Amino acid sequence: MADETKAPDKSGTGTETAAPAGKAKKVKAEMTRREFNWLALAWSFFAASAAAQLTAMGRFMFPNVLTEPPSSFKVGLPTDFAVGAVDERFKEKFRVWVVRNEEGMYAISAICTHLGCTPNWLSAENKFKCPCHGSGFYMSGINFEGPAPRPLERVKIALADDGQVLIDKGRLFKQEAGQWNDPESFLNLS
Repeated sequence: MADETKAPDKSGTGTETAAPAGKAKKVKAEMTRREFNWLALAWSFFAASAAAQLTAMGRFMFPNVLTEPPSSFKVGLPTDFAVGAVDERFKEKFRVWVVRNEEGMYAISAICTHLGCTPNWLSAENKFKCPCHGSGFYMSGINFEGPAPRPLERVKIALADDGQVLIDKGRLFKQEAGQWNDPESFLNLS
């Protein structure tokens, strides 16, 4: 046998044959491969957790940005609005109602003064009604029922240079503070 090596016998009687040299190397290679697989798996988990942590940190550093509609916008010409009616075209996007009466126009913020819900215009009952807690408001915005502590707020309304009605939600007018008498809270068309 050419690939067997002779090793001295511990009993001193002669020589004993040892395992083939190639087989010893093969056993050692399998152990390393087994250790490497566990090590590779551990590094994979470490890399995945590090990537998840970096992703979470990046998400924290760059939060969602809500795009809000502009606070100032044009709603059309005064002749586009019916006298004695509430226009609801701007309620969804801008949370504003435009009301036209015999004297002129005003814009009401569609935010309930109780807890900030969006009331609905009930044309059959000629009132704004909040679906959250039942507050009721006249067409003018004055509260008359429910838990709302004060009237709805008006927003700035004016005529733009091109003749269109310009609404600016950046300026609010409160009735209880006497601000509805401000010329910017009402557009006089008479």
